[in-house]
Parts: sequence; structure tokens; C-alpha cells
Amino acid sequence: MTAFAFNTVASIVSEPGAAARLGPLVAERFTSARNILIVTDAGFLRTGLLEPGRASLLQQGFNVDVFADVVADPPESVVHAAVDAARTMGADLVIGFGGGSSMDVAKLAAVLAGGEQPLSAIYGIGNVKGTRLPLLQIPTTAGTGSEVTNIAIVTTGETTKMGVVAPQLYADLALLDATLTLGLPPLVTAATGIDAMVHAIEAYTSKHKKNPLSDNLAREALRLLSRNILVAVEDGSNLAARQAMLLGACLAGQAFSNAPVAAVHALAYPIGGIFHVPHGLSNSLVLPHVLRFNAAHAAPLYAELAQIVVPDVNGSAEARTEALIAAMQGIAERSGIETRLQEMGIAESDLDRLADDAMLQTRLLGNNPRELTRADARAIYAAAL
Repeated sequence: MTAFAFNTVASIVSEPGAAARLGPLVAERFTSARNILIVTDAGFLRTGLLEPGRASLLQQGFNVDVFADVVADPPESVVHAAVDAARTMGADLVIGFGGGSSMDVAKLAAVLAGGEQPLSAIYGIGNVKGTRLPLLQIPTTAGTGSEVTNIAIVTTGETTKMGVVAPQLYADLALLDATLTLGLPPLVTAATGIDAMVHAIEAYTSKHKKNPLSDNLAREALRLLSRNILVAVEDGSNLAARQAMLLGACLAGQAFSNAPVAAVHALAYPIGGIFHVPHGLSNSLVLPHVLRFNAAHAAPLYAELAQIVVPDVNGSAEARTEALIAAMQGIAERSGIETRLQEMGIAESDLDRLADDAMLQTRLLGNNPRELTRADARAIYAAAL
């Protein structure tokens, strides 16, 4: 058996309604905490879903400030503002409360507010020095898995992004409470759910660091997600389906944090960066075409995943791979999200720029089961058009 290392968050609590008991939970698990900074976005703050948790913290005697200036694809200025907010209040615990962007900013605020490094010094892999402030992550979408990953993405220019990858970004605790996701619109539920499914699929077929633990997590994630995504889309009030989606996204996050994602994400990033398409939808738009491109090298593994998503499928590995691709396309179509790049305002004249940008994602492309050239990237975009 090939040697491997596996890392993840220290603790996970999965329980509907747990966020309303945040005060006692924090008091029990973070005994030295007194000043808490909650990092979220204005849209989630307006839902009122944060209030029970904040009230519980206040009732427990904590000092609580809320930083609600996170935006999608957060720029460096938002990270700096969150760090300033943490330092100003003397935060000794940071809580990320929201989608992937809020949780990413929370990670960076905890790292930077508790140390001396500037943001510019920690981009890349393994560049964070020292420790961070205690960190609790509470996802409000079932998609990114950011609550259990050691990665944070920052927008550094008009269309450019940089990543911070370091073990210090793993939270002390991830709290999965599906009551916080009940208000998600169907299209957001679909796009974030497919994002999580992509995490599982790419982790299972990752060229580097694929291992028995990540494989088992990816398979169970895909089982939970594939059985519940359309239920959650069609009946957003189904708490059991919502909790299953949250857990599936979490397990997929644990998988890809150890066996990293590949070409689907590499080709999705330029779609999001240039055309401001949400990340989950960007993944979904290119997914079937990347799977078909990879099939020549990854069909045996895709066939194994097909048995989870389409249990009654049989035949050759190639036939089962096609069944997996068809099933993923079917989920996207039934959910109502866009399935073609042209629906997002992308034209054939944009494909060269997309292909050029995709080839800059060398960290991700190196994990793909099949080597991908610029011509291949352009052909995949063309197929998705």
C-alpha cells in the first residue's frame, strides 16, 4: 500500500438546530474565549438566521462583534478589514458563519490577526508561520466544504485569484446545522450541491495524494449528495435532505483537502473570474465535458463512482462512465440551472482567453488523471458552449 498522510479539522458537530445553542457549545469547547468575531456577509445577516446563535453567545456572557462585509470572491481589502476588526476588538475566537467566502475570510482573519505576517507573505503552499486564533466554522450552504479544508482563495486583481494553503487553516471545530440552509433558493442549492459532487469526483480520481481515507470519504459524500440533491432542490424545507447535503459537502471537503481537485476546477476558475459566474455553476458547466475528456485515463474509477450515482448501471467501464456523465447532466437539467456557457453570456470569441487563463492553474492541472493542453482546454470550452 502506498504511504500517505491525511489531515482534517479537530472536531465536527452535525446536528440540526445546534447553532441556536452556540453559547454553551463555545463555552464548553473554547474555554479561554471571551471576545468573539463573527465573519459573515450582509445577505446572510439580513436573513436573521444569525440571530439565535449570536443571542446564545451573548446570553453566555461573550462579547460579540459581527463583521458582515464579506462579498463573493473576496478581495484583499475585505480580508484586511476583517483582520482589523479582529484586532480592534481583541478577538480570541473567530467564527466563520456563511458560505465559502465567509469561511475563507474567517480563516485568514484568524491566521493574520493572531500573527505578524502580512497577507502577501502567506500566498502559496505552507507559507503560514506560527499559530492562529481559535477558529469555528459554520457553513450555510452545502457546497464548498470550506469548513473542513485548509485552503482560502482571495481575489487579487480584476480577474486573478491567489490561494493560501496551510495546515493552520484547518478549523478547531466545524458545526453542521441544516436549519441554516432551509432558505437557500433552489438554483443555489443545485449549484452548490453539484460543486460538492465535483469535489468528491475529482478527489476520487486525483493523480496525486489519492488515498484510502479520501476515497471512502468521496464515495460516501457522493452517495449522500446524489440521493438528496434533487430532493433538496424540489423541497427546500426537507430538513433530512438538507442535513444529508451538508454532511455530504463536508465529507467531500475532507476528501479533496487531502486528494486535491483537478481540471474541472482549473477550467471553472476563469469562468468565475472573468464572467463572475458563481463557483458551483462554473464547475457544473464544464463537468461533463472534462469527464468525457478524462475517460480514456479514468474510466475504471468513474465506473466505480457510477455504481453509486446510478446503482443499476452495468456494462463496460466506458459505458458506466457515460452513465455517470449522463446522470450528472440530468441532475443539472432537472434542477433548472444553466447548462451551456452561452447562457452565461460567453461567446466563441471568449474561448481563447478562457483557455489561456485555465492553463495558468498549474497546481490543479497537475492533479488531473489525463494531461491537458491548451488545445484540449479550448476544445472542452467549445463543447460546453
